[in-house]
Amino acid sequence: MLTGKTIIFGVTGSIAAYKTAEIIRRLKDLNANVRVVMTVNAVNFIGETTLRTLSQNPVYINMFHDSGSLEGPLPHITISDTADLFLIAPATANIIGKVASGIADDLLSTTLLSAGNKPVLMAPAMNERMYKSHIYKHNEKKLQIAGVKFINPEYGKLACGKEGEGRLASVDSIVSRVVDTLIGGNLFDTYDLKGKRVIVTAGGTREYIDPVRFIGNPATGKMGFALARGALAREADVTLISGKTFLVPPKNVKYIPVETADQMGKAVLDSFKHADILVMAAAIGDFKPKKTEKNKIKRKGMLKIDMKPTDDILEKLGKIKNGRITVGFAAETNNLIKNAKTKLKKKNLDLIVVNDITQPDAGFESETNIVKIIDRANDVEELPKWTKEEVAHRIWDRIVELINKNKGV
Repeated sequence: MLTGKTIIFGVTGSIAAYKTAEIIRRLKDLNANVRVVMTVNAVNFIGETTLRTLSQNPVYINMFHDSGSLEGPLPHITISDTADLFLIAPATANIIGKVASGIADDLLSTTLLSAGNKPVLMAPAMNERMYKSHIYKHNEKKLQIAGVKFINPEYGKLACGKEGEGRLASVDSIVSRVVDTLIGGNLFDTYDLKGKRVIVTAGGTREYIDPVRFIGNPATGKMGFALARGALAREADVTLISGKTFLVPPKNVKYIPVETADQMGKAVLDSFKHADILVMAAAIGDFKPKKTEKNKIKRKGMLKIDMKPTDDILEKLGKIKNGRITVGFAAETNNLIKNAKTKLKKKNLDLIVVNDITQPDAGFESETNIVKIIDRANDVEELPKWTKEEVAHRIWDRIVELINKNKGV
């Protein structure tokens, strides 16, 4: 999509700089030429070698020395001459303030001042108090008047440990905005889920034995939250129904927190009436105690707990789906394909995503996943070890294919 386009990627001194590695990788996947200019402080957060390797280009830091030897006596001019777009991510309050005030005291600020009429995108990242301060807002407004476009930060957990607004926008949002600016389109084929009402479930459920003890599983919700963010990036109307998790829900979803399988079932059934697509990524308990004690059970020898099955939510919905797309997940330890195909048929699913939770980096609490996607024709697509964000987008790609197939496209 970005063949022949050169992006000057400015990286500044923020803890969010670690995300630049993924942004560069995604831009390179789209065939962009990425040239990185770092501030001296940025090097404290991510290494020059990492960004040089990912971008496959020299990394520029100093006004003289390394940059001068590579780009001649005027590196800020020669670098900016090659640009189709300038992307600053993360953009600290410092770089925004400097550019707004016309200060050019390092290579990045000098290069930006030489941008001319080329598009500049800034993705701020800072503490909420800084982001909401009068001085920062004044500087942002000055740059907007000058033509700089901002990729607004998200609400979420900040480096200080508190939650607030100021967290760097998602990689999907940043890359999609770059594509939109450069070629007048977007990353997801004209926002291919726009107008679709999507339900995503996430996290694990808890079944209480007594007021202080429960039976649960190690699900963190990371896969479901990645699916919700992916659907948002494609402009879907997203309802996220989640068990207990330490994650912060994306800002623009309808968020429904639940604890038990019964609560999850009720929330999904209520929302399903108005949905087009359901993706059940939650790890819902298969069993619950026949009786929950009102008082804490005291330690006294052996404890026997009689269990009964929870309702099978997807099986219920499979009988009433009426043209809606339903996607299930299967966390297995053996006979992956056989078990997944059985569930696919029994629950009348369109797709099922199965993984072997005994594999390293593929089970609960991992940042990555190794999955197989099986469709109604029993075709199996095997994905390599990808981040959960990447897996989420591949699942949405497959769902979009189903939508287009149903339309006869």
